[in-house]
Amino acid sequence: MTDALSLLSDDCEYRRPAPGVDRTVSFRPVELPRDLDRLHAWLTSEHVRPYWEMGAPLPAFRRALSERLDDDHVTPYVGRVDGVPMSYFERYWAAEDPLADHYNARDGDQGIHLLIGPEPYLGRGYGTALLRAMTDLAFRHPGTDRVVAEPDARNDAAIRAFERVGFRPRGEFRFPHEGKDATLLVCERARFERAFSPGALAAERAAEGAGDPGDADGADDADDAGDAEAATDRDGDADPAGVER
Repeated sequence: MTDALSLLSDDCEYRRPAPGVDRTVSFRPVELPRDLDRLHAWLTSEHVRPYWEMGAPLPAFRRALSERLDDDHVTPYVGRVDGVPMSYFERYWAAEDPLADHYNARDGDQGIHLLIGPEPYLGRGYGTALLRAMTDLAFRHPGTDRVVAEPDARNDAAIRAFERVGFRPRGEFRFPHEGKDATLLVCERARFERAFSPGALAAERAAEGAGDPGDADGADDADDAGDAEAATDRDGDADPAGVER
């Protein structure tokens, strides 16, 4: 895949190195004219359609995306690896979302949806690296102490990826708004910061350099040193099947 750090520009809202995949990950807000065709292609791809409901013909998709962009409770992003667009993320205020009807939401809670677009990026650890980065972005809001997710309960790969970033399952529920049985996952700020503190990440890099998987808990593509069931970014076999929804 193209190494295109030169494509990174000032429209980037968040950027960080992801040592486990030896790449730089970044996010920029979605722009309708710029991203319409790209997102439509991703959301109508075979590995995404079972989990998302936005795979409509282009005119209907444009309306749906425009409504998304006008919705104050959600911020859509294009996720990039070395400057190359390859994923779609949504960061949303959970207390203003239909999800709030299914758990004890707090005002500062934020939620995450994601999908990986181009198939060459699947199964290589990028999804979990980006998921960790988006969780970090959410926690940069001082009023946010929890980040939540509600993947399809059938999507074991997505659930595992969230767990390796520090999320913990809180049970399954029927989510009529999304037409699915969902698993509620919650990541606490304290757990996340402990797991991904500079000291914890330094220990992880040292373990990787020594070729020691440590307490990887069967993980293949994400690390969560310290309290959050450590894993090491390697094979990417547990990337979230390209999607969480």
